Amino acid sequence: MPRLTARERLAELETRQRKSSNEIDAARISVQSRYAAVVQDLSVETLTERKLRELRQLSIQRGGAAAIAALKPPLPPKMPGKKSKPPR
Repeated sequence: MPRLTARERLAELETRQRKSSNEIDAARISVQSRYAAVVQDLSVETLTERKLRELRQLSIQRGGAAAIAALKPPLPPKMPGKKSKPPR
């Protein structure tokens, strides 16, 4: 196999870069589409667009686990001496 010139090598690398960029864009669109479908299932109409954007941004900044924990309702306080029944 003949050795490529610098110009041919550059052209090949640029082609690979464009292909990789296209694959990254396709993967990003796929992930965004799946997440958009999740949002469609939520009842977000009670939020303003500004609040929803703020919620999204904070969720990304804080990380998924912290955001989920913040959205979950707090557990009811336990009464000392009483056994709580497990939820059905």
